[in-house]
Amino acid sequence: MNTDEITKLLTRGVEKVYPTIEALESVLRSGKKLRLYQGFDPSMPSLHLGNFVGLMKLRQFQKLGHEVIFLVGDFTGMIGDPTDKTATRKMLTREEAIKNAELWKEQAAKIIDFNGENPVKLMFNSEWSDKISFKELIQITSNFTVQQMMERDMFQARIKENKPIHLHEFLYPVAQAIDCVSMDVDLELGGNDQTFNMLAGRTLMKALKNKEKFVMTTKLLVDAHGQKVGKTTGNALFLDSTPESFFGGIMSFPDEVIALSFELLTEVPLDGIVEKIKKDPMKEKKNLAFEVVKLLWGDESAEYAKKNFENVFQNKETPDNVPIVELKETSWQAGKLLVNLGLAKSNSEAKRLIEQGGVDIDGKRIEFDYEDVPLKDGIIVKVGKTRFIKIKLI
Repeated sequence: MNTDEITKLLTRGVEKVYPTIEALESVLRSGKKLRLYQGFDPSMPSLHLGNFVGLMKLRQFQKLGHEVIFLVGDFTGMIGDPTDKTATRKMLTREEAIKNAELWKEQAAKIIDFNGENPVKLMFNSEWSDKISFKELIQITSNFTVQQMMERDMFQARIKENKPIHLHEFLYPVAQAIDCVSMDVDLELGGNDQTFNMLAGRTLMKALKNKEKFVMTTKLLVDAHGQKVGKTTGNALFLDSTPESFFGGIMSFPDEVIALSFELLTEVPLDGIVEKIKKDPMKEKKNLAFEVVKLLWGDESAEYAKKNFENVFQNKETPDNVPIVELKETSWQAGKLLVNLGLAKSNSEAKRLIEQGGVDIDGKRIEFDYEDVPLKDGIIVKVGKTRFIKIKLI
């Protein structure tokens, strides 16, 4: 294994390694092939930008010949990960969890390889967690203390705010710990917001198998205020979206996260990137968007997405491939029109979008959700910077 590749594996996008980076480096340099995984919570039907970061690190390990597992948390997803949540999450049914994950393999395959000589393994944690008896669960939980669970920041915050902490939320780290023991992994990957859950796995692995499990936490793509980038209102970036919307979404990133985005979302060399960004942030943001779209959809799609962005946002043109929706009625209230076109999920969301000044119809800014809008054939409805609908009257 190339020394530079090992260094990159240990540092690029990495926040911390447990127990130490030196211990993991020693194992990697010995030539041992690791069995490792990252778990993905099926709380929504599309993988998002945060998942993308984890997939890129899995991709690195796969390319270097390690045994990689993409774990769908269809069992843990029913509990709901309490990480960073100030209130109890709604529990999913098994059917909801499975349905949400239906297309994940197709989405993840844009980044990692489920075929070839060293294919990534797709697994579901219900395979073992469904079979655990109550007696076995009691034995497993005896390796943890209530004090350990209470150390979690979000639980401390809830106590101060007099908000409830439900018992099943305490069991989430235990369920995640069972995953790594059941798969007998050498390493677990996850965002640094998952540190508590992953360290629970280290505790259980040591107790049940007397084995040291490594934990590698990856950096989160957050802005200067700690807000996750790519999940802003109306502009969330999902891996089942289009190259054009992804390109436009990245172009909306604040300049302060361009360098970090290159580190987490691309494979381009990082030498001199900070200086390049300082010199021309717009150019480098375009390069970033191009590299990410190229990785996900290929060169041709990246070129088209770049051209589309320049035409729509810099030259103020309407994109070529605007979806067409057929309507019979020639007069609508603006809010109801957005809902009917699928540009807003509800009347309240439509009202908010309009009040934020994000809705143009036929080149005119809409000010009120109850505003009457006369329609004519071929007019364009625009929401935000990236969503367009052309209306065809029938």
